[in-house]
Amino acid sequence: MANSAQARKRARQAVTRNKHNASLRSMLRTSIKRVREAIAAGDQAAANTVFQKATGVIDRVADKRIIHKNKAARHKSRLAAAIKSLA
Repeated sequence: MANSAQARKRARQAVTRNKHNASLRSMLRTSIKRVREAIAAGDQAAANTVFQKATGVIDRVADKRIIHKNKAARHKSRLAAAIKSLA
């Protein structure tokens, strides 16, 4: 348990930050899931539209270091390849 005032404050900040990061991570997963659903439906136009929005979310989350930049690049690459294979 935190004993000093500074440690107690850092513990409070960690809880707040954890909630915020969890929210961003959830938003990331949802956007990726929407792209995968559009791909599964076989609608390339819809998949492209959703992919454009997901790309922004993925990049924002990577910029905030919630996920690693290489993981973000991997997600975008695999989703783009899946959309391209619909053609």
